[in-house]
Amino acid sequence: MIVHPKPTLAVILFSLKGSIAKRIALRSLMVTALASLIVLIEVLYPASFSRVNATPFTLLGISLSIFMSFRNSACYGRWWEGRQAWGKVIIEIRSFARASVAIQDNVQREAILRALCGYAHALNARLRGENELQAAGKWLPAIPGLLGSNISDGILRHISQQCSALADNRSISEWRYVTLEKSLHGLSDAQGVCERIKGTPLPFPYTLLLHRTIYIFCLLLPFAMAEPLGWLAPLFTTIVSYTFFGLDAIGDELEDPFGRDENDLPTDAMVRTIERDLLDSLGYTALPPPLAPREFVLH
Repeated sequence: MIVHPKPTLAVILFSLKGSIAKRIALRSLMVTALASLIVLIEVLYPASFSRVNATPFTLLGISLSIFMSFRNSACYGRWWEGRQAWGKVIIEIRSFARASVAIQDNVQREAILRALCGYAHALNARLRGENELQAAGKWLPAIPGLLGSNISDGILRHISQQCSALADNRSISEWRYVTLEKSLHGLSDAQGVCERIKGTPLPFPYTLLLHRTIYIFCLLLPFAMAEPLGWLAPLFTTIVSYTFFGLDAIGDELEDPFGRDENDLPTDAMVRTIERDLLDSLGYTALPPPLAPREFVLH
């Protein structure tokens, strides 16, 4: 678990690390400039805004907030489910490593555990749309027949074949083989969950409707705030647009939790944890350092 220090007031107000402000700055500035222009027009031609009423914007804002809450809850659910799946990957790999001590051939055991580490790297790359085989790199020996469309699953098949051969040769007992196979099944199940999240985004028409409505609301809001607030309208318009654009952008990031955005899952750190656990299980003492967060963001 990654425990962040409690942020200070200065960090809350001015930190850009992990903040969505950089992604929405241009949009918020655009709305602020529009609000300033509209206030200027209202000052010069006050009769133009005499019939503008804020009531429709109040109703639209409440409805928009409710629908955005539904979408962001769904996106956060995907992010949390992805985190649970990666937690299961770590648990199953640790369980496999612990049960693998029954393999008497240390060379073969190390080859299997290294292939398992390569699986973690390959799965991480697969979920990011990167080259799985290249990501697995040094951890994989020359495995014939591995160059399929799903490298990660191919690694699990190879490990399963190795375990089956050990059971046939009576190098491990039947119940030990079942234990190892159960861990491999758990890894396959966790991979399936991650692939489902990656391959099934939220319905596009629903997301598109929210995007359009947010833009319409933020662009029309200055017309309702210009007369009652005067030159305070740009300030309040900026705050409202920052909130709505920010929630929308956060939902976009959380919808696909396996990328490289600042608020995506720290899968690189989890893969490094797997590396350290497997190497430690093999008796290595010179372990790669864990990846630590810097300014609330894990790189």
